[in-house]
Parts: sequence; C-alpha cells; structure tokens
Amino acid sequence: MDELPKNALDHRPDLAQGTEGEFKGWYTWTRDAFETHSGPFWHRINDSGRVQCAFRVEKKHINGQRNVHGGCLMAFADYCLAAIASANVGPGFTVGFTCEFLDAAREGELIECDGEVTRAGGSLIFLRGTLRSGERKLFTFSGTLKRAKRMEPATGAAGT
Repeated sequence: MDELPKNALDHRPDLAQGTEGEFKGWYTWTRDAFETHSGPFWHRINDSGRVQCAFRVEKKHINGQRNVHGGCLMAFADYCLAAIASANVGPGFTVGFTCEFLDAAREGELIECDGEVTRAGGSLIFLRGTLRSGERKLFTFSGTLKRAKRMEPATGAAGT
C-alpha cells in the first residue's frame, strides 16, 4: 500500500488539478465546500509513490495568537486521512479521529503530511500521520474511516 502509480488520482471527476503556482499538478477535491473554504488543501502522488498532502498557511488560517488555528490543523488532517485512504484502498468517511498538538505554525509556512494506512479491513480503514513544517513536527493524528459504499445511479423516476 506504500507505492502508488503516478496516475492513481487521474480518473476522479471530483478532483481538480492545480494549473499554476506552487501546487501546479497537485489535486484538491471540489465536492466539499468546507474544505474548499478552509483550505485550499492539496494532495498528489510523489516520486516515491506515496500520497503527499500539503497547504500553505494564509492569514485566514491564523488564530488570535498568530498561530495556525487548531481547528485548521484538524480539518487538514481529516483531509489527509481521506486522501491517503482514497488513493490506497478506496474512499471512506471518518468515524474516529484523535490528535496531539506538538508545536505551533505561523503564516507563510508550508504544512505537509506524512501518513499511512496501518490496516484496511472489510469495512474499516485505520490510518495515522504527522503534520510537519520543514523538519518540525507540529501535530500527530490517527483515524478510522468507514469504507464508502458505491452508489448506483438512478435509472428512472421512482415507482417506474
């Protein structure tokens, strides 16, 4: 589950690919208004074949102490859970999440995630990760996702 082909994210209609700037070639989901508003958060398959997630801290991510708001780090970590699971074993939704805040981050910093699937069962996916700014660990987390069931498209009006 650690090495993925570079095209593992290419066939998702709900993904938008960055076309300019530091996240050119990275992907973000278009289906989630909260993540779009609170991010943008990005992910890609790196040269080692692993999912890499990142975002650049903007003024809107900062709390009253001029550090990244804890809720922003938690939202990004949840995004990372979904990105790592989706690319490795399929989509799911979060049913459990724990975290530890280790250090603060400031405006302008690049926050990146190292994460992995620790176990994937028939209905649950277990993951863990670390958020960093450079070599500095900011936040550790683990989560459990319930596998999403594929919805069959409706073929006609109800009752027909």
